Amino acid sequence: MAKKKQIISEEIIEDIVPTDFCDEMSSSFIDYAVSVITDRALPDVRDGLKPVHRRILWAMKNLGLSSTGDYKKSARVVGETMGKYHPHGDASIYDAMVHMAQNWCYNHPLVDGHGNFGSVEGDDAAASRYTEARLSAISEDVLLADLDKDVVDFVPNFDNKEKEPTVLPACVPNILISGTDGIAVGMACKMPTHNLGEVIDAAVALIEKPKMKEDELFSYIQGPDFATGGTVVNKSELPEIYKNGSGRIRVRANVKTEKGEKGKINIVVTEIPYTMIGSIDKFMDTVADLVRSKVMPDVVDIKNFSGKDGVCIVVELRKGADVEQNINLLYKKAKLEDTFGYNAVLLSGGVPYQMSLFRILTEFVEFYRETVTRKYKNLLAREKKAAEVREGLITAVDCIDAIIEVFRGSTVVPMAKKCLMKGITDGIKFKTKKCEKIAQGFHFTEIQADAILDMKLQKLIGLEMTTLVKELEKCKKNIELYSGLLSSKTKMNNKMKADLLEIKKKYAVKRKTQIVDAEAVVLKKTEIKEEKVYALVNRFGYVKLIDEATYERNCENVHKDHKYVCRVMNTGKLYIFTDNGKCHQVKAMSVPMGRYNDKGVPLEKVSPLTVNENVLFVASNLKQREKLLFVTESGLVKRAAVSEFDSCRKTTDATRLSSDDKLLFVGLIKDGQTVILISKNKMCVTFDSSGAKLLKKNSVGVIGIKLDENDSLVFASAADEDGQIEFDDRKYNVSSINGGKRATRGKKI
Repeated sequence: MAKKKQIISEEIIEDIVPTDFCDEMSSSFIDYAVSVITDRALPDVRDGLKPVHRRILWAMKNLGLSSTGDYKKSARVVGETMGKYHPHGDASIYDAMVHMAQNWCYNHPLVDGHGNFGSVEGDDAAASRYTEARLSAISEDVLLADLDKDVVDFVPNFDNKEKEPTVLPACVPNILISGTDGIAVGMACKMPTHNLGEVIDAAVALIEKPKMKEDELFSYIQGPDFATGGTVVNKSELPEIYKNGSGRIRVRANVKTEKGEKGKINIVVTEIPYTMIGSIDKFMDTVADLVRSKVMPDVVDIKNFSGKDGVCIVVELRKGADVEQNINLLYKKAKLEDTFGYNAVLLSGGVPYQMSLFRILTEFVEFYRETVTRKYKNLLAREKKAAEVREGLITAVDCIDAIIEVFRGSTVVPMAKKCLMKGITDGIKFKTKKCEKIAQGFHFTEIQADAILDMKLQKLIGLEMTTLVKELEKCKKNIELYSGLLSSKTKMNNKMKADLLEIKKKYAVKRKTQIVDAEAVVLKKTEIKEEKVYALVNRFGYVKLIDEATYERNCENVHKDHKYVCRVMNTGKLYIFTDNGKCHQVKAMSVPMGRYNDKGVPLEKVSPLTVNENVLFVASNLKQREKLLFVTESGLVKRAAVSEFDSCRKTTDATRLSSDDKLLFVGLIKDGQTVILISKNKMCVTFDSSGAKLLKKNSVGVIGIKLDENDSLVFASAADEDGQIEFDDRKYNVSSINGGKRATRGKKI
């Protein structure tokens, strides 16, 4: 048995090929990156679609989900797409299909959805088993038409059992009209939607004048046309953005004012930036936070009336409020003005390029010309074949008696076909010499011979003959038309332009997004009346501000009910020291004012404090001459000047800690004040505060107490003005405690 194992092991060893790990990783990652870039994340400049979108539309066409037919369950579409063309997760396929059905993402949705497909407010679509879908009319007309005319190449699917198009025969610049976004490996694409009429006008102009200057395009395309409307406010920067293929487009919400109840003014948001889709709740929370932090004290209420009819968010202001300032605050602080990161990284020939607007349209026109040429070449071949068949049938009807005798006298079909094509009558029995002589003169083509063999007797009826003649005349006209288009570039250009303008006439809609040059939002500096307030932090970590009068009325209870009580100017700061050695600064203005009985807000909401940090000390308006004492769980102590923490950063390191150490105590200390440290095993040291070295904030302290292996520091404090400390809910005079010296193991108490 052992010998057999050894043999198997040797066989395995022979199959192992030594490979350099770095080379293998590099090769594998490059293959992965190329696959993601070309087959997953980036759209093709020709039809403006990523593979998943293209495959969904192709699957829907194969399922017969026409824009005039019945809807079918979305799960059926997802299954068809995943099972035949796109072997990836059903969730990603359904998400892509849902996106194509949302009219707040597309000006012209490519999928006609029936059921709950989400909302602009961020509500998710219902599960695929509940919703239904079919193709939209524009998908059929501009993306899926002519697929039966060999206008694009088809390739086998992933299991070689089906065929799928490499690209859809888009007859409009869909990448501009529908927009898209995708994140690949090392690159990304983000395209906004544009107005269909403007884009078609630009394409028509480029067909007429292929060598036009790039700047001329901007007389046709103003800029993005977002489905959510809004206003683009950096019009002058757009030409440069479109030339470079990347840049920041600033979009601002559309707002209006109206009179409210009792002399109040309402700010009504009617259109939001495209970037705010799904973030209306977040916007309302942001406004509420701005109200609580006194940044927007004039806001009385905010309500969301958005629905199927569009966006409607009402911000109610108090009487006499500065409306312009509050609108500017909404733009600046609540993201009602945001940037759209335009990034035109698109695939051309399977290779990603950063494309200018001119190149995008040029590549589309070239692709459109190619598909139209292939279309008319295929139609010309069909019409020639149809004309050939009809000429043969008409000729056959004129000598039908001879043909019938050929059929009756032939023993096999090839014998009759040979006679029709070459006039060979050997082996065929004729009733009359006349018919045999006529048959010997037959010279039908193979296509005509096959058509005659398949001809029904009803073709002998006089009316059918008339139909054949009319069909032949129609075929000849079509042949002349198609030949003319293929032989004349001018005629082909005119046909392309006419088709584009027909689509514009059918689907163009009025622009939703305004394009202007607007001044940057400027906020007026509001004068804040400086006054004394008190910051109260309870044992649960909730903080609030109360005014001085409230404090004086409840002075005794304030100190009893709260862990930290700090007097601070409303323009000042709070300093929060935590057990992980951090100091967080919080502006007093960011803490909401409240009544004494109010709960307050968690410290985490108004500061960078995390849930994993424990607050050890809260101070305010630290005086530059004061010093802070730091004691760690490992028994290290140090003093630091308060000036060390006067920083513009919200969070700084208060002290340097090892990975397994934490702060145990932080507090203000004066020279000559007694410090006491007590361990779990009741070992104690006491020393003058000057014994703790004055160090920088990012330094490690000196030894305060040496701890045994099974011991740990559990208490650290400084004596108060009366020389007392509180330990285990009792007060002790420091003078009565016989502790050891600093940097020793101390004495047992």
